Amino acid sequence: MQLSGFPAAEVEFDRAGELAGDRGAAVRALAADPAVTDLVVLTPGWNDGHLVARLLCSALVGSLRAVSGGLPGRRIAFACVLWPSRKLTEPGAGLTGRLDLLRDLLPEQRLTIDAAADLVPALTARATARTAFAAALLSAAARGADDHEDASTQLFALPGGMVMDRLGATDLLDFLAYYELKARAGAVGVRGLAPLLAGVTGPKVHLVGHGFGGRLVTAAADAAASVASVRTLTLLQATLSHHAFTGTFRRIVTEGVVTGPIVVTHSAHDDAVGVPFAIASRIVEAAPGCFGALGRTGAQGIAEAGELVPVGGAYHWKPGVPHNLRADRFVRSHTDVCGPEIAHALWSAIAAS
Repeated sequence: MQLSGFPAAEVEFDRAGELAGDRGAAVRALAADPAVTDLVVLTPGWNDGHLVARLLCSALVGSLRAVSGGLPGRRIAFACVLWPSRKLTEPGAGLTGRLDLLRDLLPEQRLTIDAAADLVPALTARATARTAFAAALLSAAARGADDHEDASTQLFALPGGMVMDRLGATDLLDFLAYYELKARAGAVGVRGLAPLLAGVTGPKVHLVGHGFGGRLVTAAADAAASVASVRTLTLLQATLSHHAFTGTFRRIVTEGVVTGPIVVTHSAHDDAVGVPFAIASRIVEAAPGCFGALGRTGAQGIAEAGELVPVGGAYHWKPGVPHNLRADRFVRSHTDVCGPEIAHALWSAIAAS
């Protein structure tokens, strides 16, 4: 397989992080090629199927080819990670669309979600229906991914009536869909991608994640720290808390898990990535700005500040340190991450590793 003339392979994981298809053989074969010096692992997120993921991988690699044919003395190969990510429900979908998305994300909880759906006609008139609606949906969520960075820990501790008073049905459903994808991305990163990376001993490894794929590759780097060397970590509009590198994933920085640059793009035009963190502020009735997304405001408290520059512009990277690249000029939406400026930044980080 090739992408824009570069050697490439795909690897697929299910929602639990188990390998599917060729069981990772294609990526292992690519990594075992003695001619390959660098393996770039691309992980799309926030999409509705593998076709969209493949298109994003193809578009980004195409921009990399257009910006530069490669790096002198290094042979670059690409691995595209396919996993069951989903695009969150559009604002106009209503409660029915949001409940359908949650059923799709949590098929084993369909009966519980159906019971909550039966309460929808009574939500306005009956406080008991509102309480039962929230309690049912919260019970359907898989625990283990809750933390204080997005107020999910606090959410699960609140009574159902209080949840509905603070969020309402729509925001509760949106947050739970986000939470499931957050948990899923973490599971695939820890149980799926990290063990695969542990077997890569030849080429330098560079992890690139978009949206929820950013959480996946960050979780994988954190989990594989003792057995795999990650040279660069690039997070494109990542659906991660902006406190991630001082909280859940702080050891990536404090223990030098990534030996080269950590690149973080953020854009004021990315409305989608910030939605769950705006809801988090209402969960704990906090002031706006207490919670935020990496892809919206960048890493807080620990990063070098910078901008995404035009092709040909210079970057000054520091190893093992997050670099916030304000991308308002070039990233106009959550999925606008395949342009030449992104490709130039990625090449620059790889070259510096």
